Amino acid sequence: MQSTSATGRELVHEWRVPDREYQRHQARRGRRWAYPELDPYRTALIVVDMVPFHTDANPYARGIVPHIQYLATCVRSAGGTVAWVLPAPTPNRAAADEFYGTEIAARYQGSGGTGPLEQRLSRGLTTMPGDLLTEKTAHSAFFPGRCPLPELLEERGVTTVVITGTATDVCCESSARDAFTLGYRVIVAADATATGDDPTHNASLRTVYHSFGDVRATADLAMMLTAPAAAD
Repeated sequence: MQSTSATGRELVHEWRVPDREYQRHQARRGRRWAYPELDPYRTALIVVDMVPFHTDANPYARGIVPHIQYLATCVRSAGGTVAWVLPAPTPNRAAADEFYGTEIAARYQGSGGTGPLEQRLSRGLTTMPGDLLTEKTAHSAFFPGRCPLPELLEERGVTTVVITGTATDVCCESSARDAFTLGYRVIVAADATATGDDPTHNASLRTVYHSFGDVRATADLAMMLTAPAAAD
């Protein structure tokens, strides 16, 4: 699926999780999904790195903007939390210079932009009062000591995180891994995350579903947020 807007060409990944992964978990736990239900009040939508540095050059990242915005509306309406996580300015690190080269490392150091956080987000994304806005100094939004997000979520009693944003295989997957390690129920929104191409995107989704959390479509998540909770 693809469309065109004022920002240029937009693409949506043709995503999939291999059937063998579904079958593996079905045999292991007796169900396809680890988390078939959501408690909206204890759920947070995590939006990772949706800033012009990443979206302007990537039509797949632009293509997920409507899905993220829709999920944000659904989460707020259901009583959950929306958290926007942006790259923070980072100091120069010798290892980063060595790995990326000095020019690219310098670009990454300032990739989050400057000014109020809500004004740094990519076009089409809108914050609302009650949303969380924060920065991270690592790929992961949940790496201890590199982002205040876990503490902010703990204050709100959040136990489930829905990961969206870019890039699927870098900051989103890193966040999913660390969130699972910290004890969160993790769900990655397959059509609200993006990277450079379908094979890379799908390889990351497979890894998440295999070991760290569920992988669901935006439409499924919207239904889960409005479904009545099962009786205890």
